[in-house]
Amino acid sequence: MEQIAIGIDLGGTRIKVVALDANGKLLHEHYQPTNDGDDVVWKNGVSKVVQEVKSVLGISNYIIGLSAPGLPNEDYTAIAFMPGRLQGLENFVWGDFIKQPVYVVNDAVAALMGEAKSGVAQNKKNVVMLTLGTGVGGAILIEGKPYQGNFNKAGHIGHMVIRDEADCDVTGMPGSLEECIGNCSIKKRSKGKFDSTHALLEAYRNGDGFAKEVWLKSVEQLAIGLASVINILSPEMIVLGGGIVQAGNDLFDPLNIFIDKYEWRPGGTRTTIVKADHADLAGAIGAACFAMDRTTIHHKF
Repeated sequence: MEQIAIGIDLGGTRIKVVALDANGKLLHEHYQPTNDGDDVVWKNGVSKVVQEVKSVLGISNYIIGLSAPGLPNEDYTAIAFMPGRLQGLENFVWGDFIKQPVYVVNDAVAALMGEAKSGVAQNKKNVVMLTLGTGVGGAILIEGKPYQGNFNKAGHIGHMVIRDEADCDVTGMPGSLEECIGNCSIKKRSKGKFDSTHALLEAYRNGDGFAKEVWLKSVEQLAIGLASVINILSPEMIVLGGGIVQAGNDLFDPLNIFIDKYEWRPGGTRTTIVKADHADLAGAIGAACFAMDRTTIHHKF
């Protein structure tokens, strides 16, 4: 029987799970709440979902990749550093817990791998990806390979400064992009009126003036961040993924207007900004791909 790759994306809000065959075909997908705040619950949730996938597909030959926010250790067995959220994640060795090797990768790097393997960034060499969800993750593809830099820290675009006078984020950076548009800060940005980006967008679509002001300011700050990334890295494409991207035209229409305002386009050149093909499953798909790469070609990114 061919080997199946189970990919798990552990987010601050939801756990997303997929199973892929050796050709990358999606065999199964599953979502469940993370319940951040109780690490026993979400750790057991990850273990149980592995058993559920095995049962549903009737498989015994499988590998596991897990993507999560934070910086993985050198052996890709655990997240070594994750400030602020998912307490209990740091240095937790998933393979010891699940009793089988688990290959751990940063969630945004996983999402970029998923898009580069079988999504919108297929056959592209130089790409930047941002994941817009509870926080804002980032990943960089250079000459077709993920670039992670020293300590696997490269690509944390969500922690670039947009407003230096604003509150600090979980890494200590003031007014970061994550603080500007991540779901983690929506209560603060909306002065307590909205408890999720979904609720903010619903009010925005219904003509709420305050919601419009908050949302468009967030999108403008995202555009400033993207224009800065373009100036630094000059990628051929920027891919946006994560739950907030499900806003669709309510995100991309104003974003394109703001990008027209801020992007430096010498000679009329512009960078393509697109929605991830795999939507919020990109991290899980990329985690599965990462496990395949680690076990079949032993390629260390």
